[in-house]
Amino acid sequence: MPNPAGDSHDEDVEGEIASQTLREFEALVADLSQPKYVFRLYVAGNSNRSRQAITNVREICERYLAGNYELDVVDVYQQPEVTKHADVIALPTLIKELPFPPKKFVGDMSDTERIVVGLKLRS
Repeated sequence: MPNPAGDSHDEDVEGEIASQTLREFEALVADLSQPKYVFRLYVAGNSNRSRQAITNVREICERYLAGNYELDVVDVYQQPEVTKHADVIALPTLIKELPFPPKKFVGDMSDTERIVVGLKLRS
């Protein structure tokens, strides 16, 4: 039943809901301002070269993308089916899947400058 005098309580509740929804939306949009990087690093077992590539990529990601990346390490011996779809021809290979466009790097990832510039993390 409508309140002839108006129900300020209902208006307050609606205002709170609108404010909460706006804060949630602003939080989601703030996350979009910094793209999330998604990497997949293909390695061959537990070799020195594989371990070095993993260490190098993690250091680069932490230094330039701290908290804003996902790194999936794929051992081609353990997950050969995943490798088939990635068109990997040499190991280790790092593939930046997101943000687009995808980008590939091959080698032990020790040339930090080449990777950082190639990812446009620094000019």
